[in-house]
Amino acid sequence: MMALSVDAGDRAAAVKRVQTRSLAMAVFGLVLLVVLSLSSLVLGARPVAVSTVVDALFAYDGNLVDHIVVMDYRLPRTLLSLLCGAAFGVSGALIQAATRNPLADPGILGVNAGAAFFVTLAVGLFGVQSIDAYLWFALLGAVLVTLAVYGLGMAGGTMAGRGGATPVRLVLAGVALSAVLGGIGSSITLLNPQAFDAMRQWSIGSVAGRNMAVVIAIGPLIGIGLVIALLSARSLNAVALGEDLARALGASLVRTRILTLLAVTLLAGAGTAACGPIGFIGLMVPHAVRWFTGPDQRLILPMTMIYAPVLLLIADIAGRLVLYPGELEAGIVTAFLGAPVLIALSRRRQAGGL
Repeated sequence: MMALSVDAGDRAAAVKRVQTRSLAMAVFGLVLLVVLSLSSLVLGARPVAVSTVVDALFAYDGNLVDHIVVMDYRLPRTLLSLLCGAAFGVSGALIQAATRNPLADPGILGVNAGAAFFVTLAVGLFGVQSIDAYLWFALLGAVLVTLAVYGLGMAGGTMAGRGGATPVRLVLAGVALSAVLGGIGSSITLLNPQAFDAMRQWSIGSVAGRNMAVVIAIGPLIGIGLVIALLSARSLNAVALGEDLARALGASLVRTRILTLLAVTLLAGAGTAACGPIGFIGLMVPHAVRWFTGPDQRLILPMTMIYAPVLLLIADIAGRLVLYPGELEAGIVTAFLGAPVLIALSRRRQAGGL
């Protein structure tokens, strides 16, 4: 009896330590987010004073060049970094939790491939050249291809004699469909490479060159996706214990998978449509935050919501400075930052478990 009491006390103390550490990291992350957001408005090919940024935000004067730079160019890309960073990071955390695969990211469900394929069709068939127009084609492609992946997963389950789209079937269907669409899209691009020059920046992944119309278009979609993700956290904790135990705990596997798929489609689809397929954020950030939150999705998802935009802001700001006065796209910077950090994190057992 005494041993049980001691074990319960140790567990309670461990949970308390994790919560305290997570709270401290959340406060640090929010402060860092504010500093980076302000830096994003200040830094660039034309540096702007902090006082000028404040004036532009609260007393805009369209006759001043610095005010135009802040409001028309830097504010939209800063807001996109916040929104799309959170979207990519949380969608990656959801996929990793739902599939119980720490190396999963939204790309395995065909989201990126669907968005890229439909943008290719828009350019090749309709001559679309505007990023604002890419947005809707990319979002439509992400949604349709994700639904197709889920349908193939369900069909695979029926043919195998078991109902439901299991994580393994979804991953296999996503990878297969992504490969097919990637091959077809590459063939179309090679037929007329001049027509696809305009989508080069989008395909690399960048938050530059977007206006407030793009922010307003994707903001509600990402907001809804984040709410669904947070509401799914408790069920995902049960799924992480295995399907049989999750059912025993009263979790609905079908409902959890559908909600997860819906959230990932909204988050990764809207983020990819606006910024292109920026990699490593959805794969790396959940690994990093899991190191100090543990496996609890109720902590992982909100912490990822904070630190994923931090990474994208750092990548965007670094891209402006490393080739000054030119710029390097954020998608390239995240690849440079993400690869070595992910290798380091994968070697730590504490960061690897789900």
